[in-house]
Amino acid sequence: MPSLPPKIIILLATRNGAEFLQSQLDSFRVQTYAHWELLVSDDGSTDATIEIVNRFAGSVPQRVVIVPGPQKGFWQNFVALVRSESLDGDLFAYSDQDDIWFPEKLAKAVDWFAQRVVPSPALYFSRTELMHGDSTPAGYAPLFVRPPSFRNALVQNIGGGNTMVFNRSAREALLATPVDAELVSHDWWTYQVVTGIGGEAFYDPWPSLKYRQHGQNIVGANIGWRARMVRLKAFANGRVVSWNDLNLSFLHRIRDALTPENASVVDLYAKARRAAWPMRLWLIWKSGVYRQSLVENIGLSVGALFGKI
Repeated sequence: MPSLPPKIIILLATRNGAEFLQSQLDSFRVQTYAHWELLVSDDGSTDATIEIVNRFAGSVPQRVVIVPGPQKGFWQNFVALVRSESLDGDLFAYSDQDDIWFPEKLAKAVDWFAQRVVPSPALYFSRTELMHGDSTPAGYAPLFVRPPSFRNALVQNIGGGNTMVFNRSAREALLATPVDAELVSHDWWTYQVVTGIGGEAFYDPWPSLKYRQHGQNIVGANIGWRARMVRLKAFANGRVVSWNDLNLSFLHRIRDALTPENASVVDLYAKARRAAWPMRLWLIWKSGVYRQSLVENIGLSVGALFGKI
């Protein structure tokens, strides 16, 4: 008897998303890979979001379930979706409420997972095409060329949550996160956990969706001079320091799950942040952490010298 294809659970976090939600849902409808179900966590919408989802649920053969969100912020809503027992699947795909997926998005991810023999924790994510709020083209997100790894994940999140798909083993690892842990974002958390425990992360240079850029974005595209200035400002005003404080505190709490090599990387990076300035660059180098571009790595070194990491 032939085995069933893997079932994908789309994890859609919503809050007052009526303006763009229909286009996102329509892009689920036309996926070339149809073995999916939709789990929606709504964070207290007061617009027509729930009505739009219910109408969509009545128009597709796939199962659609809506659960109340925690109403504590965007990443808490996604974490609640990961923890939810309302639907059970083989693969899990984060979704924002305002993008447009390309028809092959899920199929491309399934193809990659099908090539893996060992069912260890694994994470797929991709590049994105950008669009303005009115759906007109706005270019592409950066093309990353260095491999995804824990040494990258410790200092940079290159995985857009809206492109991420992960397997059951990865979800089980994420479920081990302490309930009271404070995180920077759900996608950075996913990238750090999967790579930190020795799982595999794959970056697909093929853009899997149109990522909408508008005034309500929690996180915008990491591209252009404006984005670089935002990152420089984050270094200057101590925001990166606070991000690292949260990440390292969280990683310390799951230290036993990290590979010995990655636990050592965390220790060296944490030591670099506390060391006298002549030692900081050497410890950063020894840890092996890296960002994706030369300019970004120079920025990391400068930030280390001035105690801004």
